[in-house]
Amino acid sequence: MTVLSASPAGATFGKEGSSSMTGTASADLPDELVVSGVDSHSSTLHVAVVTDRGGHLDDAEFPTKAAGYAAAIGFLQAHGTVTAVGVEGTSSYGAGFTRAARQAGLTVVEVNRPDTAERRRIGKSDPIDAYAAARAVVSGRATSAPKDSAVDGIRALQTAARSAVKARTAALNQITHLLVTAPDPIRIKYPAQPGDKRIAAPAQIRPATDHENTALLTALRTLARRVQSLTEEHTALTAELDKLVTGLGPGLRAAYGVGTDTAAQLLITAGANPERLRTQASFAALCGAAPVPASSGKTNRHRLSRGGDRAANAALYRIALTRDGPRPTHTRVRRPADRRRSHQDRDHPAAQARHRPRGLPAADHPRPGAPCRGPAADPAIEEHHPHHRGEPLRGLARCHLQHRARPAPR
Repeated sequence: MTVLSASPAGATFGKEGSSSMTGTASADLPDELVVSGVDSHSSTLHVAVVTDRGGHLDDAEFPTKAAGYAAAIGFLQAHGTVTAVGVEGTSSYGAGFTRAARQAGLTVVEVNRPDTAERRRIGKSDPIDAYAAARAVVSGRATSAPKDSAVDGIRALQTAARSAVKARTAALNQITHLLVTAPDPIRIKYPAQPGDKRIAAPAQIRPATDHENTALLTALRTLARRVQSLTEEHTALTAELDKLVTGLGPGLRAAYGVGTDTAAQLLITAGANPERLRTQASFAALCGAAPVPASSGKTNRHRLSRGGDRAANAALYRIALTRDGPRPTHTRVRRPADRRRSHQDRDHPAAQARHRPRGLPAADHPRPGAPCRGPAADPAIEEHHPHHRGEPLRGLARCHLQHRARPAPR
């Protein structure tokens, strides 16, 4: 029978199933190279320290305040020279500690949450997650630098602008639903119209003029004015967002098919420090646009990626749709040649071969509108196509129709 007991204060887990008192042992090794892992939460963060070979040293919990961040950094530096700090949630709960650690000169590495199989095997707790983050840095599984804080303003403005759009859409739908069930005089007076025309008239309603439908008219006027207010709010937020995006990525914003919202989303995904993405393939994988191998045995295939940042994937999709449309000043993105059909394809020899009469040898016909070659060039054409001599060709489809009534001699 296995008995699980709580570890005493200051004890950390070494090998699985055992604990070791290492909280004070590191004080004798101030020059030791150590790596830290941080499991962040809304009100607390748990910090763990390991050696450069993954051995557990100590762990502690600190509040998510400026004083707590300073105490956590002092706790790390007391155990030796900190080579790197692995932080879970560098853009969420761990954002404050990430900024403080960078200001203290520490190297911060972004760490994903532990894998499901490992979590089932060793369990889950704040110390376990903190040690797992540190081991991810030591093993080299976590190498990405966190995003630069320069995009935080873009993220905030985009969040506000998108919430305004959602609220505006909800108000428009509510106006439509109220008009569907409204009395006939109101439905006739305020018919369904596209765009802002549907809002202009209800925004000027005077509920006091109709005592029977005062409540309904008040609701329609309130919703219509809410839509107008949200429209102005979204316009102002988009203008501010465009200034930030253009200042941070002028080349991206100037590219064809990249609008303010699309450029903002790509900057939020990549961060203001694009050097953290080493190749184009890494950015494609981050956006969920890279094919994922799905091969097994003799089957060699790929499937679409269902992971990555889906908002960035949608931004790339909008760019592709825009660039695939007609553009007067840019070169259009064409489809692959095997899918493209044009007028010239109908006169290609491969297409003409389907209309060749039986018994007729393959002839090298000129392009449409060119004169037919004489009998000295090809006797077969003279024998089977005497009506084409000296006349312009209109394609072998016409020739086939004529030879259906005049079969070739055997």
